[in-house]
Amino acid sequence: MSKIYLLFISFFILISCSVSKENKNNKIALTNEINTIYNQKKFNGFAVSVVNENGTLYKNGFGFSDVEIQRKYTTETIQNIGSVSKTFVGIALLKAQELGQLKLDDPIDQYLPFKVINPNFPQEKITIRQLATHTSSITDNEFYSSKNYYLKPNQNLKGLKLTFEDEQSFNPSDSIISLKSFLENVLTKNGKWNKDSFSAHKPGTIYEYSNVGTALAGFIIEQATGESFNQFTKKYILEPLKMKESGWKSEEINMTNYSRLYENPTTPLPYYELITYPDGGFITNVNDLSKYLSELIKGYNGNGTILTKESYKEYFKPQLSETNFIERNTKNPYNESYNVGIFMGFGYTGYVGHTGGDPGTMSIMFFNPKTNLGRIMILNTNFSDKEGNKAFFDIWNAL
Repeated sequence: MSKIYLLFISFFILISCSVSKENKNNKIALTNEINTIYNQKKFNGFAVSVVNENGTLYKNGFGFSDVEIQRKYTTETIQNIGSVSKTFVGIALLKAQELGQLKLDDPIDQYLPFKVINPNFPQEKITIRQLATHTSSITDNEFYSSKNYYLKPNQNLKGLKLTFEDEQSFNPSDSIISLKSFLENVLTKNGKWNKDSFSAHKPGTIYEYSNVGTALAGFIIEQATGESFNQFTKKYILEPLKMKESGWKSEEINMTNYSRLYENPTTPLPYYELITYPDGGFITNVNDLSKYLSELIKGYNGNGTILTKESYKEYFKPQLSETNFIERNTKNPYNESYNVGIFMGFGYTGYVGHTGGDPGTMSIMFFNPKTNLGRIMILNTNFSDKEGNKAFFDIWNAL
């Protein structure tokens, strides 16, 4: 072996060790910085990660998944993530289109066992694409919140300090109805809860964020494919990406690591579920969600594995223009409502991703298409004050 070759190997090892040490020091510094912010006690527990298309660069859990028993919040801790779930609906729609089971520009009534018509525009057909871009004119009326959240059965509610608002929000577990029944009641002419279910704007014209519209898209996937939405996404998204700790239904996954959710740092919430689970009920942890975000970055760059290049182009293509917005958010770079793909959001600065919020949960997932770096944060605590908001974005910016 020549001296030059030995020198080269030695130099390579030296450089590799130096880079490895620098990366380790950076991770330690980041962990310390986040711990300092966490010690303000604005949230009980959360997990974060930084990823690129090759995998996870940094991940960690902070605080507690259950304050009462001092159980740590780790990267294995699972919880629901709110509206970040909607990005899975977009992937599922495009997979169903690839399989020839639907087309984005099909009218929704082609797949529904009941009629959904905006009474202000009875001649206008609502399309699947309009659901996916929040331009369907379907709105979230008062019954979306009051009828959608149900207590999970067989849980001990003793010791929980439920506020009046909580008691009004969570319906008894024995009165839950199917997604089909909920949508019929909210969206059809003779439905019990159809008050203010449609806007005064013509379908396809104005962006109006709609959870009900998202749930309807999930139901259409079921009708078009003959499979439940949760099973369809498991087959075509979760299993290929080896997201083994994730799912839509508690009975399908190991709930041992499920986090308690909190209305605020001192008020735990009961365990609940959503009837309209496709719009916000995905249960996961930062480990699995990091795999998903890495796949999305790959897909954006034409290297994805769960959709074709053509489908990913459609998924990430900004679908709307200035005329589709009454008001565009240019204050928060991490608001996904500046433009939209197929249930995929865009911030005004070019970040791609989605935010999520539900009782006791806050989540955010974005990547920068210029650097191919993505960030995730999942919290088990709501916050409503300026200090909590500042702490949230201080952590996000530290990542």
